[in-house]
Amino acid sequence: MKKILILGASGLTGGHLMQLALEHESIASVTVLVRKPLELKHPKLKVIISDFEHLADDESHFRVDMVFCCLGTTIKKAGSQEAFKKVDYDYPFESARLAKRQGAGFSIITAIGADPSSVFFYSRTKGELERELSALGLHTLHIHRPAGIEGNRAEERPLEKMANSTLNFLKPILIGPLKSIRPVHAESIARVMLREALQGDEGIKIFESDSYQ
Repeated sequence: MKKILILGASGLTGGHLMQLALEHESIASVTVLVRKPLELKHPKLKVIISDFEHLADDESHFRVDMVFCCLGTTIKKAGSQEAFKKVDYDYPFESARLAKRQGAGFSIITAIGADPSSVFFYSRTKGELERELSALGLHTLHIHRPAGIEGNRAEERPLEKMANSTLNFLKPILIGPLKSIRPVHAESIARVMLREALQGDEGIKIFESDSYQ
């Protein structure tokens, strides 16, 4: 029986992951770090309110088998590149560092095209994070790089919705190498994240977007 911790359980993919984990017979407990209380109640579920600015104060909760990081925002919502980087780089890196100290594995969602040398700020930030995570020495590191993520979000992301709609329209011709840019549903990502974590394989594994098709 595994114990897991999820950061970002109030988000789209993190919410699916939390629900799947609560229903899975191999999961003994699910701890989530969130900014606000959740309405969901479950005997396996432990909700910890955190501002993410002082994650080290919550280090005892990282004493699990696997930490899942589903944190993410947009530059528009964050308000600046600096604020975006705090959510998409600083918090994930600190959570991975705490996971390492507590002997946990780490599974994270980055993005398709993550590259530390990219000219695009978003892709470069994701790539820099992957590079630093890979150097931490975690016994297990799963990096998930989905393309557009589909699902019913609590927040509106019009540009992402438009891009996903366009790619879905083009889906019949997105074959071969282009298959990797097809939008994928958040629940499919969550299922793969949980399945791979439960297999218990150690080392660094990278999952490109076509892993969820």
